[in-house]
Amino acid sequence: MASSSKSPPAIQLRSTTAWVSSSSSSGTAIASSRTDTDTTANPWTIEDDEAEGDVDGVFQQQQQQSGRNEFPLLPPVDGGKDAWLFLAACFVLEALVWGFPFAFGIFQSYYSITAPFAGANNIAIIGTCATGIMYLDAPIIVYLLRRYPKPARWASIVGLLAMCAALALSSLATTVPQLIVTQGILYALGGSVAYSPCIIYLDEWFVKRKGLAYGIMWSGTGLGGVVLPILLEHLLSSYGFQTTLRLFGGLMFALSAPLAWFIKPRLPIRPFNTNYNNSDNEENHHTLSGGTSVNLNFVLSRPFLLYQLANIVEATGYFLPAIYLPSYARSAIGASPFPSALTLLLLNVASVFGCVAMGSLIDRIHVTTCILVSTLGTVAGTFLLWGFSASLPLLYVFCIVYGLFAGSFTSAWPGIMREVARQQREEREDGDGSGGDNAKAPADPTMVFAFLALGRGVGNMVSGPLSEALMRDAPWRGQAFGGYGSGYGGLIAFTGATALFGGGSYAWRKLGWL
Repeated sequence: MASSSKSPPAIQLRSTTAWVSSSSSSGTAIASSRTDTDTTANPWTIEDDEAEGDVDGVFQQQQQQSGRNEFPLLPPVDGGKDAWLFLAACFVLEALVWGFPFAFGIFQSYYSITAPFAGANNIAIIGTCATGIMYLDAPIIVYLLRRYPKPARWASIVGLLAMCAALALSSLATTVPQLIVTQGILYALGGSVAYSPCIIYLDEWFVKRKGLAYGIMWSGTGLGGVVLPILLEHLLSSYGFQTTLRLFGGLMFALSAPLAWFIKPRLPIRPFNTNYNNSDNEENHHTLSGGTSVNLNFVLSRPFLLYQLANIVEATGYFLPAIYLPSYARSAIGASPFPSALTLLLLNVASVFGCVAMGSLIDRIHVTTCILVSTLGTVAGTFLLWGFSASLPLLYVFCIVYGLFAGSFTSAWPGIMREVARQQREEREDGDGSGGDNAKAPADPTMVFAFLALGRGVGNMVSGPLSEALMRDAPWRGQAFGGYGSGYGGLIAFTGATALFGGGSYAWRKLGWL
């Protein structure tokens, strides 16, 4: 990090081509300018955070040197009305888009005992498709929105319409396969399109406080996990699934559509440039929003593979407590329905605070240290609190600890994105990169995020069959104390072991592998 007394470093370019939309008294006009200058800002490849947010100063320099006033004044980064409105909109979208499929357990209980779905097989696949697809298709959706930046501006509203249409269609379903297609697959595709602009544009609005911004946005899932199950349970018991799905679709659109206007890029949009061999454009891939050349070489780099391996393994165990805690409270402790459901509410409330706290930490300390904090809290809570819980108070303490520490694991992703982009940049500067002309493009942190989401989706999909296998034989039942002897012992041990492996990046950094 450069000291405050120094001016931000710059990337040397021979020439820059910029396309921006500017407003005039006669309406909106498209202006283009070619300026010969030695400085520009590249928000993906500059290591110093001050330089990363100095796009405004660069535009002003370009205007002064060209003697023309074509660039509009950009809104401030890391704060200001526009940045906070953007983050508020992302928070609400996060809570609704992700909160609904994570509350599918309410629908699963309802469908399994209510005609015409009572007794049908594969009901659980509906929720698995909804969450799994939104994770797994992230690289494709993010790439397309980066590749075509102008349509990306309206992706959130298009995705919202698709989700609402999917919920409306699912209200007409009479078979489980129809619900899988509508409430599962179609909802997930619409959700991915609606949500991806939040990830793409957040890196433009927040630089020094990027981790905090991600943490605040991702805490929306925890809040949705508290509010939506209560709301959906009431609606289902009062009006049935058809009216519930239609009401929720209308509520989602009414809450999110006005906010979608604020999910927009901070930087002007330029056309996509694939002319990597042109010396004038060799390094100018990220000067303006969108239209970036995409370098996926990082996917096979050792640092990313190590981070991804830990990410996948951690995800295979992460989702299990949220699935089994209510049933554990009922069968192992003998709790009634409401105290059992309270386990999930406590976990989700705690994750809200965990995400924000970890997001703040990731802006200050190294990512592997943040992951270590998450790992130690999760492992200790799982093995000691859940493992030996024989009463509700101790189980509630575990829910809070698990939400705080395990729920904050993904809030360390901005640090992984930063580290992978930094290491790729150093390889390019040293001339060690591979991949031909495309290697000249810097690693895009939003694509790093997309592949981390893909890895988490793999863990999510694998965890279901694994958990069923762990529960089938009920290891250590009656042979150990607390949770270990309740029939859930294998599940508890597996959750703790995967959490421990998820912190492997700290050890790998000490060994010099990262």
